[in-house]
Amino acid sequence: MIMECKVNKKCGGCQLLDMSYEEQLQYKQRRLEALLSRFCKVEKIIGMDNPYHYRNKVQSAFFYDYKRKKNASGVFQSGSGKIIQNDSCLLENRTADRIVKTVRELLDSFKLRAYDERKDVGFLRHTLVRVGFSTGEIMVVLVTAKPAFPSKNNFIKALIKAHPEITTVIQNVNPDGIPLTLSSRNITLYGRGYIEDTLCGMKFRISPDSFYQVNPVQCERLYNKAMDFANLTGNETVFDAYCGTGTIGLIASKSAKQVLGVELNKSAVKDAVSNAKANGAENIYFLCGDAGEIIEDMAKEGEKFDVTFLDPPRAGSTARFLNSLIKIKPEKIVYVSCNPETLARDLEYLTDKRYKATKIQGVDMFPHTKHIETVVQLSKR
Repeated sequence: MIMECKVNKKCGGCQLLDMSYEEQLQYKQRRLEALLSRFCKVEKIIGMDNPYHYRNKVQSAFFYDYKRKKNASGVFQSGSGKIIQNDSCLLENRTADRIVKTVRELLDSFKLRAYDERKDVGFLRHTLVRVGFSTGEIMVVLVTAKPAFPSKNNFIKALIKAHPEITTVIQNVNPDGIPLTLSSRNITLYGRGYIEDTLCGMKFRISPDSFYQVNPVQCERLYNKAMDFANLTGNETVFDAYCGTGTIGLIASKSAKQVLGVELNKSAVKDAVSNAKANGAENIYFLCGDAGEIIEDMAKEGEKFDVTFLDPPRAGSTARFLNSLIKIKPEKIVYVSCNPETLARDLEYLTDKRYKATKIQGVDMFPHTKHIETVVQLSKR
């Protein structure tokens, strides 16, 4: 069955929506095999049972419609700065979409305007809503150009009255003007200033700018596959590079002797430490810094790890990091990738050295888009 979207052609976010879901999975399987089958067999991609409304993180850009004299909101058109108005998305959490619509309506009723960069007038840049899949907790982040928030208390009261399921509201003050970004200045207006969710039996704190996979159903399948590939017995020392808020490392800590997580984002490291405490994980610790530099220093000092997890950004890893990784000689590398092109490049580097790919598994984390998550097991030759 193919679902229809009124703005799909304008938006460009769902590149594969014209295909049935089975056809999408076949397309992605062929793509993975074309890029990665030279390393080893590519297992059949893991799809979703219900591939709609899976995104638990929803961002909506706001602008003031001068012709209609009303506030408007929507998503940025792929490859341009144009905002496509839309109140309902086939990928986004339905409750989050309804909250965004309510925020827009409240702006009008409180006679507040979305921010206009050219005229330097107005208030709200965009809204971010995050939903805890297992907990049901909901965070609303109102990203404003300036700290002043007219009728702040009444606005928040009206928002909570309309959506009592909201557990925290945060104002993020971002004067810099980069679309859909957050600054480091967060003001908690309601609730704790964060939400929590459970993934693979572990509890995780999610702050406004924390990295947390947007599709928790498939994320759990992806991470469980990564743990299968690691095959931990309880005696291993584990290095978790690009660890974010510590998700992979904490899940691994249940079956490992000791885990070290490294992350460049200070806020993410703070959440990772909190997550470790919340889960009673005493065999994991975190360092804030560049994974390449840290692992290079460890290689010089003769440090070794049995298993290394990599989960880099779309650009993939760096030659410097991979070169240092080879020097610490982990018996096994588990590479989690969101970009099969850069994954193929990095596998080329690793397999030219001391490693061979032994298992490759695709996971459809982002149905109706061209994006594919992949997990690879590499063993030392």
